[in-house]
Amino acid sequence: MTYTPEPGMTAKQIKKEVERQAVLFEENCMNGLAPATGKVKLSEFIELFFNDYAATALKAKTVVGYAALVPVVNTALGHMRLDRIQPHHLNAFYKNLAEKGARRRVTYSPAVDLKAIAKEKKVTATSIERDYGVGASSVRAAFNRSGVYEKTAAAISAALGLSMSKAFEVVGADVPLSAETIRHYHRFLSSVLGVAVKWQIIPSNPCTRATLPKVKRKPAKYLDEQEAKQLLECIEQEDMQHKTMIKLLMYTGLRREELCGLEWSDIDFEHSVITVQRSSLYIPKNAYIAESGIITDTTKNETSVRSIKTPESAMRMLKDYKVWQMQQRLMVGDRWEHHNRLFTTATGKPIHPDTISGWFADFIKRNDLPHVTIHSLRHTNATLMINSGVPLPTVSARLGHANPTTTAKIYTHAIKSADAVAAEQLDDILSESTFRKGRIESA
Repeated sequence: MTYTPEPGMTAKQIKKEVERQAVLFEENCMNGLAPATGKVKLSEFIELFFNDYAATALKAKTVVGYAALVPVVNTALGHMRLDRIQPHHLNAFYKNLAEKGARRRVTYSPAVDLKAIAKEKKVTATSIERDYGVGASSVRAAFNRSGVYEKTAAAISAALGLSMSKAFEVVGADVPLSAETIRHYHRFLSSVLGVAVKWQIIPSNPCTRATLPKVKRKPAKYLDEQEAKQLLECIEQEDMQHKTMIKLLMYTGLRREELCGLEWSDIDFEHSVITVQRSSLYIPKNAYIAESGIITDTTKNETSVRSIKTPESAMRMLKDYKVWQMQQRLMVGDRWEHHNRLFTTATGKPIHPDTISGWFADFIKRNDLPHVTIHSLRHTNATLMINSGVPLPTVSARLGHANPTTTAKIYTHAIKSADAVAAEQLDDILSESTFRKGRIESA
């Protein structure tokens, strides 16, 4: 190891610092730390993190999410050496992210009727996806006046021959990042620096001592019993595939990606059980992942692999749907791609998860139903079970949560409601008992 004194240091200061560096050097050797490796810059180590660790150790969706954060992290901290990053540097970074103007990705909201213009010019979402490499589901979302990101907005504008300033207006540029988003940056940095500790490049992870913004947990959006019945009535008017998907989500509480990953071998018609053992998700092209497009992945966590007892009515629905799907296969003929998935495109390919979300948003709007997302059906399923008196551990197991504590945190509203009902029922029981006792004594 070579130590170079800072300019202006006195001989006494140099001697003292040399002795200190010698002790640190010896400790590093005893602990197996390479003396000079901590000098690597964060931006350089992030590249190593993705290439030598994340690509094989993390889920593809996590890698894509982390990769999107790299430009901001590198701008703020990338120039710093790993061994010099302190908790106060991280705190300053998180504070900066919470200020106005820190948002890097803004939403582009349609300023004109894109759907009408596209129809006039005979441009479709599928053709824009083919020619410009953006998701057709995102294009359809813009056609239905939902906000999209810059890449999609630029592709649509080019395809329709419009300037972006005429076709879209920027929304949210001055809105600070949420506490949850800032915590996502923290999780990324913690993962990177945690690997640096594991590889014995730095002795400890400064992220463990950083101060994070508090997250205000938002109540889960769900449909109450009457709204759920209304949705089920409206869905009966839709095509077979969408009707089956939405009703199955209501019956099972599956995550969207779990629904897309279902195969016919997962359906036990004899015992009315559905087994969840994979996810199907869309991964955009990324420098750190070899596979892109719609891929098959493991479930969110180990406890998400589960078997769910399903109502007989749901099983009858799936039997009818299977017959319908066989008819579709016969109509398509040789163009059908055999994937054994329950829910597919018109030619048998695994369905894009965003396609379901986009369709559902349009369905909600068309039927003037409460504004909920496809994930709200999962919340609805859990809330209805809790309100019906199903034990929390059972609800947790059906949802695939790691433990009932997770379920309790998400569905506090339902637990409080069920608790109030229990109190009322108890009051009725005890009041009736007291009334009877009084009558007996008076007699």
